[in-house]
Amino acid sequence: MDTNFSPAAISSVVLLAAALSTSTAFLEPYDLLYDNAVQAFYNSDYHNVVRYMEGALSSYAEVRRTRVRCRLTCQDQHPFDETFMDLRFSDAVLQRAACMNRCIEEKLGSQSVHKVSEDVLQDFHRRIPYNYLQLAYQKLKQPDKAAAAAHTYFQANPEHVEMGQNLEQYKDLQGVMEEHFVDREARPHQRSFAAAVKLYNSGDYEAAIGLFEEALTEYYKADVECRALCHWPQRFEGYDYLRYRYSLYEVISDHFTQVLHCEHECVRDLANRPGRLSPMENYLPLHYDYLQFAYFQVNRLEEALQCALTYLLFHEGEESLMDNVDYYREELGHDSKPREEAAWYLRRHKQELELLLIGSKTMGVEFTEGNYWSSSGGRDNSNRIPSGTDGWMEYVPISEKRNVSEAAPQQLKEGGPLVYDSVQLVQNSAALNGTQRVLLDHVMSEEECSDLRHLAHAVTMAGDGYRGRMSPHTPNEKFEGATVLKTLQHGFEGRVPMRSARLFYDISERARRIIESYFLLNSTLHFSYTHLVCRTAITGQQDHRNDLSHPIHADNCLLDPDANECWKEPPAYTYRDYSALLYLNGDFEGGEFIFTEMDAKTVTASVKPRCGRMVGFSSGGENPHGVKAVTSGQRCAVALWFTLDPLFRELERLQADEVIQALDTQSVWGQGLNINPKDEL
Repeated sequence: MDTNFSPAAISSVVLLAAALSTSTAFLEPYDLLYDNAVQAFYNSDYHNVVRYMEGALSSYAEVRRTRVRCRLTCQDQHPFDETFMDLRFSDAVLQRAACMNRCIEEKLGSQSVHKVSEDVLQDFHRRIPYNYLQLAYQKLKQPDKAAAAAHTYFQANPEHVEMGQNLEQYKDLQGVMEEHFVDREARPHQRSFAAAVKLYNSGDYEAAIGLFEEALTEYYKADVECRALCHWPQRFEGYDYLRYRYSLYEVISDHFTQVLHCEHECVRDLANRPGRLSPMENYLPLHYDYLQFAYFQVNRLEEALQCALTYLLFHEGEESLMDNVDYYREELGHDSKPREEAAWYLRRHKQELELLLIGSKTMGVEFTEGNYWSSSGGRDNSNRIPSGTDGWMEYVPISEKRNVSEAAPQQLKEGGPLVYDSVQLVQNSAALNGTQRVLLDHVMSEEECSDLRHLAHAVTMAGDGYRGRMSPHTPNEKFEGATVLKTLQHGFEGRVPMRSARLFYDISERARRIIESYFLLNSTLHFSYTHLVCRTAITGQQDHRNDLSHPIHADNCLLDPDANECWKEPPAYTYRDYSALLYLNGDFEGGEFIFTEMDAKTVTASVKPRCGRMVGFSSGGENPHGVKAVTSGQRCAVALWFTLDPLFRELERLQADEVIQALDTQSVWGQGLNINPKDEL
C-alpha cells in the first residue's frame, strides 16, 4: 500500500480533525445519532440502539428549543418599526439574521451539521424512532419503557395493528402499570384540553376550569413557538434559484409571504392531534365555549360572560351564545369585555391574513382562507339557559376533501376478458368479500418467474424506489427494489441479460392489459409506478414478531381508521385508480396479502402468494390492504399502480417505452439507422 501523502492531503486531514474536535463540544446532530441507532439495531446491539436513539430524540428536541429561543430573543432585540425606511428595514433584517446565527451556533455549533434530509425529518414527525426503541427495550427486558415507547408510537400511527396488539400484551406483563403508558411526545396544550374535557363531562366543573385555563396558556405558548419556527429558509415550489432573476425586494416579498403562509398554517397544526388527518373542529374557540358554561355552573358569572364574549369574537352573532350573553348581562347588571389574549390573537391573525393575501397576489398565487373556526352546527342547545357545549367535536376537512364513496370508480364493472389464454380467474370481488377486486393465476409461467427472480437478485438495491431506506415499513425485513428503466440500463451495461430486462417490461404491460380488460374500463389505463420488489426476513429478528411487512393502507387516499373514512388529499397519490401485485414465488413463510375493512383491523380476504398469481383492485378506500410479516425467506413481486389520467403517467415508463421502441426498430431495420437506445437511459 502506498503510504505517501501530499502536503495538501495532510493539511486537509488536519483541518478536518480540527473541525471535528471543535464540533464535539456542541450538540451532536440527530440524523447522525439516528443512523447509528438504526445500524446498531441491525447488528442486534440493543444497548446502543437505546443510547443513540434516546440521544437522537433529545438532540432533535434541543435543536427545536434553541431555534425557538433564538428567534424570539433576536426578534425582541431587533424589532421592525411600525414606520421605517427601506434601509432601516434592511438593517433590521440583517441584524436579526446575524443575531440568530450567532445565538444558534453558540449552542449548537455550526448550523450546517444540523441540516438533515427530508426523509429523516419525516421519520421523526411520524415517530419512527419510538418503534425502534420499543423493540430495543423489549429485547433488554425493560417492559415499562417499551410500553411507553410503544404507546408514543401508536398515538401517531393508530393504523398500526400490530403495535396495538403489542400494547395489549404489555398491559398483561408483571411490572407494567397504567402510568407507564404515556405519550412522550404529547403536546401540553392538547394534553390539558383532553383532560379538561373528561372532567367537564364527568361534572367536575371546578377542576375542569383549571385545566381549560392551563390548556389556553399552553396553546398560546405553542402558537408563538410554531410561528417562530416559520422564520427559517423557506421552500419555494416551482422556483429555480439558479435562474432566479427577481429584484431584492421581490425576493424579500416572496420569502415573507412564505413565512406568513407558514404562520397561518399553525392554526391547523395546533389543532391536529397525532395520527389524525384533519384538525379538530373549532378547536381554540371551544376552550371558551366550555369555560363559559363551566364558570356558570360554579356561579362565576363574570368570567362566564367574558368567555362567552370571547367565543363570539370567533363566531360573531352565534345565536346560542348571544342568548347566553344576554342572560349573564341580566344577572350581573352590567356588561364586560372579551378576554384580551384572544382579542390580541385575532387582531394579529387578521393582519397576517391581509398581508398574506397581498403577498399572494404579488406572487401570483391563489390563496383562500380556510374555515378554521367552523360553527358547531348540529348541537342542540335549545333546552339549556345558558347553553353549554356537550363535548361535541369532530374532524373538519379544512381543505376540500372527498369521502371514499365519492372517490370510488364511477362505473363498478368487472368480468371482462382476461386477454391471455393461460390466465385463470380464481376469485372475483364477491369471493374476496369486497368491491373491484380480482385474484388471477398463471399470469406468468414458472420459467418467467425464475427469470425475474434472478433479475431481482442482480438489479435490486436496498430501499430502491423508497429513497434508499432499508425498509420503509418495518425494521425486521430487508427491502430491495428496482424500476423498469433501471433494469434496462443494467441490460445495456451487460450486468444482466437484456432478455430479462425486456421480460420485466413485457410482464408489466401484460398485467396492465389484464386489469384494464377485466374491469371493463372505457378509457386507457396508464402506468403510474412499477416496482420489482423483494422483502427478506432478517435472521434473528423474527421471534414473537407482530408487525406487518406493509401496514394497512389505501393507495390513493389517507386511511383514517378511527373515523372509518379515507381522505383523497396529499400526500396520498390521489391520481392512482387501480393497483396490482404480481407474485414471483411462494417459497417463504408469512407474507400473505390481506384486504381489511376501513377500521384497518377486520380482515375480509387473504391471499397466499405463488408464482404467476396476481391480485388486482381499485386503489381507493374501498380496498384497504397490507402485507403480513415475512418471517422466513424472501418474497418477491412486481408491484404496479395505474392511473386513468394521462397527465400522471410514469415518466420512467415513457422513457422505457422509447428505449423499447428503439430496440424494436433496430431489430427490424438493422443497425444502419444509427439509433442508440442507450441515449434514452
